[in-house]
Amino acid sequence: MMHVLQLLMDGLIDGGAYALIGLGLSLTFGQLRRLNLAYGATAMLASYLGAALYATQRAPAWLVAVTVIVSATLIGWYVEWMCFARSGQESEQGFGPAIGAPIAGADGREVVALASSFAIWMQLEQLAVNLLPQHLNAFPSLAAQQDWVIDSSLGELMVRPDRLLLAILAAVMVLGLAVWLERSRTGLSWRACADRRLAAHLVGMPVARLQTAAFAAGCALSGFAAFAVLSLDGQVTPMFGMWVLLKGLVAAMLGGLGSVRGVLWGGLFLGVVEAFAQASVGAQGREFATYALLFFVLVVPWKPRQALGLSAGLRG
Repeated sequence: MMHVLQLLMDGLIDGGAYALIGLGLSLTFGQLRRLNLAYGATAMLASYLGAALYATQRAPAWLVAVTVIVSATLIGWYVEWMCFARSGQESEQGFGPAIGAPIAGADGREVVALASSFAIWMQLEQLAVNLLPQHLNAFPSLAAQQDWVIDSSLGELMVRPDRLLLAILAAVMVLGLAVWLERSRTGLSWRACADRRLAAHLVGMPVARLQTAAFAAGCALSGFAAFAVLSLDGQVTPMFGMWVLLKGLVAAMLGGLGSVRGVLWGGLFLGVVEAFAQASVGAQGREFATYALLFFVLVVPWKPRQALGLSAGLRG
């Protein structure tokens, strides 16, 4: 019984980190209806810049955190400008014809944006590797020195306080952002631009600027999540960008791309499934479970996908 409870708690705690990682991805997809494949590479390059600052200047953790978040925001602006600024259905000035002819039956704009973000992914990842060629690079560590032990009549339950704090922080940020989107003026403007671009333009909203701001905010969230995760590991590797994209994408798709609250439940579900898969099969089972869930959400028929919220826009 305690073994099951331990696995459940470990999965929920890890799932909080996955939700925090997927939050920015879900926000940007809800705004542009385009999948940003450079999301993980953005977090990786920003993290490498922070790691380089830490390695060369022995900068304190707070300065590294600011560097990572600001860098992710600036890199996000670059990605948005290169891949998504002109891929939307309408432009703020004229709402002219879409860029990109249909390709193999798909919307040309989506194909162009997806291919462009993949190319930028490779570019950003190579920049990060050139900056710090070593496989393992030191990162400021905020990890707890010891676990908490909860005694009960059924046995002991081990809890890592730093990861528990991260999971709680993730839940607070996800739910807080959802409320902000539903009640604040700027949040409502973002939702209006995501759901009804033409109507938002006609009532005088600066659609392009609002979408750019939302995209940059999503990338800033990726920088915050990257620092939070890496500060508990104390190191960063070239695989970090792919890990961020995979975990964030699965968490966001399980909860419904564009749904802020949904990414929390998607992340928690992913964490629990991974914990039980690792206990049953080993480390390989953990990764297999992640890919299996991604495969599942991609092949679910169209109507059930709509019922799950996987094709909706930005929602709280």
